Amino acid sequence: MTIEQNIGRFYINGAWVDPSAGASLIDVINPATEQIVATVALGLRADAEKAIAAARAAFPGFSAWSAAERLALLGRIRDVYESRMDEIAEAISTEMGAPLAMAKSDQAWSGLGHIEATMTALKNFVFEEKRGSTLIVHEAIGVAGLITPWNWPMNQIACKVAPALAAGCTVVLKPSEIAPLSGILFAEILDEAGVPEGVFNLVNGDGPGVGQVLSGHPDIDIVSFTGSTRAGILVAKSAADTVKRVAQELGGKSPNIILADADIETAVSSGVEACFANSGQSCDAPTRMLVPRDRHEDALAIAKVTAEKLVTGDPRDPATDLGPVISQVQYDKIQGLIASGIQDGAQLVTGGRERPEGLAHGYYVKPTVFGGVTPEMRIAHEEIFGPVISIMPYDSEEQAVEIANDTVYGLAAYVQSGEIEHARRIARQLRAGQVHINSPDWDLFAPFGGYKQSGNGREYADWGLRDYLEAKALIGHG
Repeated sequence: MTIEQNIGRFYINGAWVDPSAGASLIDVINPATEQIVATVALGLRADAEKAIAAARAAFPGFSAWSAAERLALLGRIRDVYESRMDEIAEAISTEMGAPLAMAKSDQAWSGLGHIEATMTALKNFVFEEKRGSTLIVHEAIGVAGLITPWNWPMNQIACKVAPALAAGCTVVLKPSEIAPLSGILFAEILDEAGVPEGVFNLVNGDGPGVGQVLSGHPDIDIVSFTGSTRAGILVAKSAADTVKRVAQELGGKSPNIILADADIETAVSSGVEACFANSGQSCDAPTRMLVPRDRHEDALAIAKVTAEKLVTGDPRDPATDLGPVISQVQYDKIQGLIASGIQDGAQLVTGGRERPEGLAHGYYVKPTVFGGVTPEMRIAHEEIFGPVISIMPYDSEEQAVEIANDTVYGLAAYVQSGEIEHARRIARQLRAGQVHINSPDWDLFAPFGGYKQSGNGREYADWGLRDYLEAKALIGHG
């Protein structure tokens, strides 16, 4: 079958099935053109419960598989995934607007990377260990309800599904209803790879219709959610009555401290580019750039040049650096926050509320740089999720650390310094799940997750694997 045949269906118990009678439909909009590219059904409680029942029935058999058998399954998934990379990139670019080259080199690649990282973790993971006369056994927690976002759709699907399967869990996946195409492709990949009936299930839908069913259902043993902090709170409340495990990766407002001994040109330009990557739609984007007050004007000049070099436009054009943001709703939110920055007295260095030149259609936002931003401004503490950066001057390193930590979030932080030991000292003071020192490469084996209202639990490789395991102590085992 092809994705065109499966767009309106759900994948339950090893088969593509039609939605329940009465399911409503939602159009998938290409944010670059504002045109409808697909229509999917929004699952009802009955659809979610059918998928949960299939996963529950499959769990005893699948959880008894050996680690070697699960590793072989992941290897088959990896091989099929790799053979469909071009299709995956095309789907992601179409549904959420990433430039096509980036959709393949970063978005689609991340899914493959997570599968391979999980395979490495599974090979090396110790599932049983002796402590005196007690045997500690790590075993699958049960049925996993996975709820994934639209901004890095395949990244988040793979970094949840792969470790869940590696642990021996069975899965019900609900991708974002506004970017569901890559999730449907992923279900096709798992079907082709020979995942047993009921082990993996996919139901499209929205939060109230499917997400709350997964988070509140007594036959779901863990719910793993990536999305906004607002929605994460609702998931946690829904899950509380059944006392299930909840793993969440939520919002962020990540600081980027540029120390006085950093190369200002390199640090500012790389920080701006990192913030604007994926059109600013990354939860760990370094959106708050902190610079020494005596270098503030230099930083603004460098940021302006960097931002204005970036090409915003058609995702299919190889020259494009930034595509559109995901939707009209997101576009309007970003425009409102840009307006608030101006109203609050921040210095608009470049960008602003006008559409980029020559782009009359599509949800395109000008790369926008604000200077002279102070902590009380909305743009300094609210997550914008668009190509907007706030540059904030500081008078001392102690003040920089204080400003950096003055947020309800704690997903990521960044430090730039010409002296590695200096950067390390500052990095240890930052309250975030990941601290990036001097623009390192993406590390798929580093734990990913946040402090405070950025969530709980950790994803990627063995860190993700642990979330889907229970620890059992066989005392007196001998």
